[in-house]
Amino acid sequence: MAEPSVRPDFTDPAMRRRLVTPEGVDLGLTLSSAGQRIGAFLIDLLMMLLVLVGMTITVALAALSGASTTTWMVIIWLLGAFVLRNGYFIIMEMGTRGATFGKRMSGLRVVARSGGRLTADMVIARNLMREIEFYLPLSFLSYRAASGLADTTMWLLGVLWTGIFLFFPLFNKDRLRIGDLLAGTWVINVPKRRLTYELGTGMREAGHGYSFTEEQLDAYGIYELQTLEQVLRDGHEETLASVSWTIRNKIGIYEIDNDRAFLAAYYDAVRQRLERKLLFGRRRVDKFDR
Repeated sequence: MAEPSVRPDFTDPAMRRRLVTPEGVDLGLTLSSAGQRIGAFLIDLLMMLLVLVGMTITVALAALSGASTTTWMVIIWLLGAFVLRNGYFIIMEMGTRGATFGKRMSGLRVVARSGGRLTADMVIARNLMREIEFYLPLSFLSYRAASGLADTTMWLLGVLWTGIFLFFPLFNKDRLRIGDLLAGTWVINVPKRRLTYELGTGMREAGHGYSFTEEQLDAYGIYELQTLEQVLRDGHEETLASVSWTIRNKIGIYEIDNDRAFLAAYYDAVRQRLERKLLFGRRRVDKFDR
């Protein structure tokens, strides 16, 4: 009997996209919904707020103690707040998971729409745009509300500016922010699927009977291995078949019994080979790194 699901419908054709990697692998992806992105952003804001509260308490205690460095601490607080609201997103999304804590908790990650690797300039571009999309209009509206200025025209312009950027993802089929549009990125769902075996020792059991030459194992590097791991964890049969065919065509293996078992065995063998190479100081980033 199927379990009731509270997760988004990952089979919704309106949210499905095809992404072809540089290796020619056709991956099926599901875009995140507006609600998921808002939820993830609110979680991230809460985390940053907690850090800001801690910074504020520190400055307040310094001021109450009459410390002579209070002015400098206030300046550091202002700089720290600016770095936090931008650096938090940039540093987290530059990681291997391509996601902040909020996105991880919501089952999301950022990917390049080109199918290539998510680069630093993409991450920086999409996140610096948040200054214009969110923080600038928010600061403007907050300032006018706090100062009691009653210029209706300026107030309406500020609300209009905020609304355009805030609701922009609702008016394009890929749910893109302006930052995503400029950076060439998508925010996708990463559904948690339980494998019938665990990655690692379970893979060796599932892929029992397959053996590979050193040349076949050298066909791919760390980046491709991470992509293969994600494909195995997602478990989409169509994607598994496509990836299996691509790898087998490249390394010269044409007859197998099961795509999942073959990919599990190849993943385990490549991972072990890369780990052995690291012991000797040799590390291949991807298949182009010779």
